[in-house]
Amino acid sequence: MPSSAGPTIGEAGEHAAIAEIIAAAPSSRNGDDAAVLTQATPNSRTVATVDMLIEGRHFNLEWSTPAEIGHKAIVQNFADIQAMGARPIAALLAISAPPSTPLSFLRELATGVSERVNQFSAELVGGDLTAGDNLVVSVTAIGLLGGSLPELTLDRAKSGQKVVASGKIGASAAGLALLQRFGRDFPFQFTELVASHCTPHLSPGRGVIARATGATAMTDNSDGLIVDLSTIAKRSGVNIDLNREAIAPSPLMVEAGELLGVDPWEWVLTGGEDHTMLATTAGEAPSGFRSIGKVQRGEGVSIDGQEPEYETGWVSF
Repeated sequence: MPSSAGPTIGEAGEHAAIAEIIAAAPSSRNGDDAAVLTQATPNSRTVATVDMLIEGRHFNLEWSTPAEIGHKAIVQNFADIQAMGARPIAALLAISAPPSTPLSFLRELATGVSERVNQFSAELVGGDLTAGDNLVVSVTAIGLLGGSLPELTLDRAKSGQKVVASGKIGASAAGLALLQRFGRDFPFQFTELVASHCTPHLSPGRGVIARATGATAMTDNSDGLIVDLSTIAKRSGVNIDLNREAIAPSPLMVEAGELLGVDPWEWVLTGGEDHTMLATTAGEAPSGFRSIGKVQRGEGVSIDGQEPEYETGWVSF
């Protein structure tokens, strides 16, 4: 844990530590036993999801700042909300931290959370703080699904549809590889790739747009492109055939691959945590999306009709 001249969580105490979080991410709904949310959208349904970030497994304090950890915690959860075609409206933050954790670290992490929830016009409405041996950050995200259109589930891809994507593919994995080799002393030209890993970008409204324009199935690229699309293919009973040119690694990823001695296609096909929106639709690619393939009869995922060179991805166990 980074050193700090200020007090630790243990020295400040639970109430003071919670006050720091609320000050960094203020909400009128936060501070009671529970938050009461209003559903302003007619005919709306509630969507909920939860994810954890564990020190040493999902983030490394040697290269991730507290604010970046807060960014990542919100993005990975709000991406799941958007993947259902819904709009994120609130988040709950639970933290387990050693008592020796600087209070300033907690404040910066909460600031990072606040920056991301504000980007989505959402709020941090509550949470929990407890002492533990390791730093664990858990976010529960809540969203609203408005109107009568069905949610974008994994089992609704149909033969004849297009596969569309919004966001980068493989950039986060490339950034992680650079950090593992160089730490924060990576060559300056790769700043964009490293940022894709430490503080991934997620455009607000992409799920709502996709659903409104006819998308049927959707997920986010969290565990790897082939792994995540294979889930849609299996659940829907179809083959997803990707266009090699449409998913080719960027010139910057190719340059990083040459430096590290890694085939950049491995990052594209197996690297997760880009949180790119991946959807199937019968129409044209929605605003902010691009076409990357097609849905057809068969099974599994292919690239220009051939087996992918790499098929692994992130697994927890």
